[in-house]
Amino acid sequence: MGLVSRGAAAAGLGAASAVVRPGPPDAVPNPVPSPPPGGAARGSSRVPGMVLKAFFPTCCASADSGLLVGRWVPEQSSAVVLAVVHFPFIPIQVKELLAQVQQASQVGVAVLGTWCHRQQEPEESLGHFLEGLGTIFSHEPWLQLCRERGSKSWSCKAIRQQVPVAPGVPSEDQVMLIFYDQRKVLLSQLHPPTVLPDHQAGDAVASSGGLAVVFDTVARSELLFHGDQYDEGPVRLSHWQSEGVEASVLGELVKRASGPVCLLLACLLSLVSAVSACWLWKLWPLPFIRSKLSTCEQLRHRLEHLTLVFSTQRAQSPTQLMRKANMLVSVLLDVALGLMLLSWLHSSNRIGQLADALVPVADHVAEELQHLLQWLMGAPAGLKMNRALDQVLGRFFLYHIHLWISYIHLMSPFIERILWHVGLSACLGLTVALSILSDIIALLTFHIYCFYVYGARLYCLKIYGLSSLWRLFRGKKWNVLRQRVDSCSYNLDQLFIGTLLFTILVFLLPTTALYYLVFTLLRLLVVTVQGLIHLLVDLINSLPLYSLGLRLCRPYRLAAGVKFRVLEHEAGRPLRLLMQINPLPYSHVVHTYRLPSCGCHPKHSWGSLCRKLFFGELIYPWRQRGDRQD
Repeated sequence: MGLVSRGAAAAGLGAASAVVRPGPPDAVPNPVPSPPPGGAARGSSRVPGMVLKAFFPTCCASADSGLLVGRWVPEQSSAVVLAVVHFPFIPIQVKELLAQVQQASQVGVAVLGTWCHRQQEPEESLGHFLEGLGTIFSHEPWLQLCRERGSKSWSCKAIRQQVPVAPGVPSEDQVMLIFYDQRKVLLSQLHPPTVLPDHQAGDAVASSGGLAVVFDTVARSELLFHGDQYDEGPVRLSHWQSEGVEASVLGELVKRASGPVCLLLACLLSLVSAVSACWLWKLWPLPFIRSKLSTCEQLRHRLEHLTLVFSTQRAQSPTQLMRKANMLVSVLLDVALGLMLLSWLHSSNRIGQLADALVPVADHVAEELQHLLQWLMGAPAGLKMNRALDQVLGRFFLYHIHLWISYIHLMSPFIERILWHVGLSACLGLTVALSILSDIIALLTFHIYCFYVYGARLYCLKIYGLSSLWRLFRGKKWNVLRQRVDSCSYNLDQLFIGTLLFTILVFLLPTTALYYLVFTLLRLLVVTVQGLIHLLVDLINSLPLYSLGLRLCRPYRLAAGVKFRVLEHEAGRPLRLLMQINPLPYSHVVHTYRLPSCGCHPKHSWGSLCRKLFFGELIYPWRQRGDRQD
């Protein structure tokens, strides 16, 4: 292959097989670029004199002279420069490289123009030589970017060679040069337009709608960044990895080991899923017990997370990849906190201390409940109660407390062993240990739950009885078929019996309501403690820790948009801007990447909760959202 000088390049000779090098200064004194041999490139129908936006990577600002490689976006009159091709090069090999990148990334990558760095090139006619390369790589418009020698000024031109120039119309388009950090744009993920935080004065905030093309072009052209200027290949490039490809021995080892590890864990998890789906677990009452225990729900939720994380299928989008990373970090943090809890419990024999303190605490709670019932059986707060009903209810509840104390003392020899196995479950994660704690609280306060159910049922029966008898006094009745109140005529016997029943229920209501109020408050106290535990579990399950870590350490990875800062704005000089990434606010990070929780606790509104409490309807905080409420 022969060497082609600047004159040969300007004349269009050896465009396919010649090695292009900058020749001696006196080869061609003033070459004039001739029109390219092919037809006009895409975008040649642009209106002359329009403003063209050229996105130029800051990492190429100090690169040697060469060709500008990138993508032309005719819809936005924008040119996204991706790399600079250095001398010497063979044009056909450059075209083959661009064809490979275009086939792999489905991005129309082409030679957009020339780049001249006069601080490193002493030849005066280098710019004219670079202009002659337009005969080999035809593109419309043809960009000419040049950095002046001895100053920080830049010159930018966009020459139209195929469009006929009318009289009085400029032959060059105005160019707006926009610098961007290629590494940050490549690694960032542009989110839909959101309300950005307040920006500094003088910074222009841009919409992320039109800039999505820039981010997408850089992200999909990753194959172009595999080679750099130090490679021994035929094409040497300058881009964000020009100082060498970023790599890590540890990272490569993790990548190579992740495949077999994920395959092994996926097989184990599929085996566990098959065992959990066995028909033996569907025999009554196992499904009923599983639906009521928070531990079973949390284990099922973690099994779904682990199955998705260690799946052998690749993530189809950056959102799915971020979701997998958030799940993995959540599981790792959960297990780490569980191991810390396990080490704390097994140090200094704290499990034995908890077992020794549990029985006295249960006896103290039972004793306080007995004092409360004795207070209710007397004259609580000076209220006059129905003595017969008061004594019946009081003795009934006292008998339940006696049964509960007997049950606790019967289980006392096994409490330490039970707590020891519960502590071992912390190795599965802190959320599993907290779920077990919630179930233990539910079992230890089962007698309070029974008191609440008895009082609520009795109170609800009297409330609905009084409402039905009140309709009888007004000559109304409830139509079950039409689900409405209709008029009805009653005889004298019905009105007499209704009056007697109404009077009895009215005088018995204060006694029943007082017991219901006391045990409802105790029940709400237990539900509040369980609710706080489940809030902590849901926080660990759903908080996107990996996304928050990225937002804290590398804010450019989560982009909400960009802003432009003016670098140079002088008459006769192109406008130069610096594109900076606006990070996504923390609230939007949590809202966008929040993981779904197990959702085993329906959220009652305050109005619905007060209505249920007033009419004596039972509150089941552990029921599923789709379950029928009583």
